[in-house]
Amino acid sequence: MKKIILLLCTLLTINTSVMSKPVDIEYNDGIYHITLNGEKIKKKIKFVTSEHLITNKEAHQKGNAKLTINAGFFDPENEKTISYIVTDGQISADPLFNENLWMGGKYSRKSLDMIMNRTEFRVVRCGNKLHYEITPHKADIEFGCELLTSAQGGPLILPTLRLEEEFFIVKKDGEVIRESASVLHKTARTVIGLKDGVAHILIITDKNPMDMYEVQSLCKKMGFDRAMAFDGGSSTSMNYLDKIEVTSNSDGGGRNLKSFMIISK
Repeated sequence: MKKIILLLCTLLTINTSVMSKPVDIEYNDGIYHITLNGEKIKKKIKFVTSEHLITNKEAHQKGNAKLTINAGFFDPENEKTISYIVTDGQISADPLFNENLWMGGKYSRKSLDMIMNRTEFRVVRCGNKLHYEITPHKADIEFGCELLTSAQGGPLILPTLRLEEEFFIVKKDGEVIRESASVLHKTARTVIGLKDGVAHILIITDKNPMDMYEVQSLCKKMGFDRAMAFDGGSSTSMNYLDKIEVTSNSDGGGRNLKSFMIISK
């Protein structure tokens, strides 16, 4: 009997260890579902930018990372960011310095305000505790807390889909006259969500492309409390150790990108 009890305890210990892996990855029907478990993983998350555009694989190798995914939007013409990125508590990418957003009258003041306040994912420290937030960029940090790292993307997916509010679509007389990031078309997606305080990442590959309404339905089905998108389409990328690589370029090399979410080993 003692041997049986000991065996059961061993099996339970092994099962608990497997269930609580810091980075747990499942793959089904063209979608990678990554769960970031435990408190320690929060300290290993960092959003970073590159001066010049590089592939996700290059960022992964440069950062000697366990997991790397693509993050914010950028302008391929001038290699400057369209999303705010905070690294180690400091702004490392600021769209206010992207002259293509301001010059030529491409955007009105109202639309620029919408772009600047797009949703972002944050890691916040309050005392000795860390937690995640998915919130508009201009939302205040709670008093006594500190923003460690963040990346802006958008749109917010849950609890409500904010396509117009974040200037991903523009409507006139009820008809869509402008669309950004192919939000209404089926394409690959990079999504991050929260469920009971745990962060979940969805890498929706070219094998199962989705429009943003389909992504919202998927996030609801998975029980997320809040969710948002990062850059998607040909930017959708993932590297996990040297075991998994996802790119969305037809040549297999991966698109050159500006910002990344890196989880250190």
